[in-house]
Amino acid sequence: MSESAVPRKVTIDIVSDAVCPWCYIGKRNLEAALAAVPDVQAEIRWRPFQLDPTIPQGGVDRRTYLETKFGARVGELQARVTEAGAVAGINFTLGAISRAPNTLDAHRLVRWAWSTGAQDAIVERLFHDYFIEGKDIGDRAVLIEAARACGMEPQVVAELLEGDADKAEVLTEIAAAQNLGVTGVPFFVFDGKFGLPGAQPPEVLQRTIVKALEESARDAAA
Repeated sequence: MSESAVPRKVTIDIVSDAVCPWCYIGKRNLEAALAAVPDVQAEIRWRPFQLDPTIPQGGVDRRTYLETKFGARVGELQARVTEAGAVAGINFTLGAISRAPNTLDAHRLVRWAWSTGAQDAIVERLFHDYFIEGKDIGDRAVLIEAARACGMEPQVVAELLEGDADKAEVLTEIAAAQNLGVTGVPFFVFDGKFGLPGAQPPEVLQRTIVKALEESARDAAA
């Protein structure tokens, strides 16, 4: 293989919450950015964040939750999300969502999926389950089915969910992100050097990927 054919590598950490529509849009925009630089090999690591950790286990009625939080702006905000989603190729069905879940268990599942190589698939599945199918991703039966569909061992996941496995680790990661100044998601970190907040357009993500690669090349040459 010639030197020019060797893929350049970049690590991308994405701080995200499964109930954040802009995180779903950010995922699609990142996929488009990576498609524009096909000689790049990306290692993507999904990091946890909870937009509202006060939501109880079992969740709450979503319409009531949104109206309490945003008041009369709910319709306007959902229209913005739907429009941005369409641009990114996502057909949000926000009206199908009945529960606003606590996402701690979902983050535990995403964490476990890393060791099986299914992390990106699990993240995609959770976004699709919630924003397209309207499923309650705080329901452990939904999480176990997502694990099964993505090639994980459902019985193992079920047993882990019944206990406290990795709850403390997920909460520690969330606290670490907050200590670094992350207050909203998505938040992208490229090669541990460049942070980028929000669901940025593909071209912005692409430029940051190239910038990270150039910085790594300079470091290697130094």
